[in-house]
Amino acid sequence: MSLRADTPPTTADIRRFTGTQRWVHRTTAALMGVCVVTAACLYIPQLAELVGRRALVVTLHQWAGLALPVPVLAGLASRAFRADLGRLNRFGPHDRTWLRAALHRDKRHISRPAAKFNAGQKLYAAWIAGATLVMLATGLMMWFTHLTPLVWRTSATFVHDWLALTIGIVLAGHIGMALADPEARRGMRTGSVSREWAEREHTLWRP
Repeated sequence: MSLRADTPPTTADIRRFTGTQRWVHRTTAALMGVCVVTAACLYIPQLAELVGRRALVVTLHQWAGLALPVPVLAGLASRAFRADLGRLNRFGPHDRTWLRAALHRDKRHISRPAAKFNAGQKLYAAWIAGATLVMLATGLMMWFTHLTPLVWRTSATFVHDWLALTIGIVLAGHIGMALADPEARRGMRTGSVSREWAEREHTLWRP
């Protein structure tokens, strides 16, 4: 019998994430959520009229964006977090195999080998990290208008707006994938996953 996603850890479970790793993920997700919601309130007229208080929304958006890198920087004090960053930054032959199988919609898990993180998770982590840095840089140009020429600010606004839309789409995909895998969500919520799930989904992972 498989474990329910909301069952407490048992002897059949294995540890996937520490408390620090889960805190970094939750805090980053909360800050990103504030950025996305406030951005929607600033750019969608119907939401802007419903919420009002534009100056407050702008302030929340700015400070949440500025704080986005803070959880990751704080997490660097954790050895386990640094180790996972190293895993996310390394691509191997098995990752290429996983991507080929995913692109061809091959559902046979034996053809989709993964270590602690699969290739899709690695690509998402790399993309969202790069996108966050670009959003931070362009946002600062838009915030401190006296520091850069007009053409820079205009370009920054264009990049910031369109990248924000892309981030929203990618985040929706990320959330959809999480909703489709209750055991992965339990791992992020409690820190533990069932051994059966780990052996099926992450065949190369050795906890």
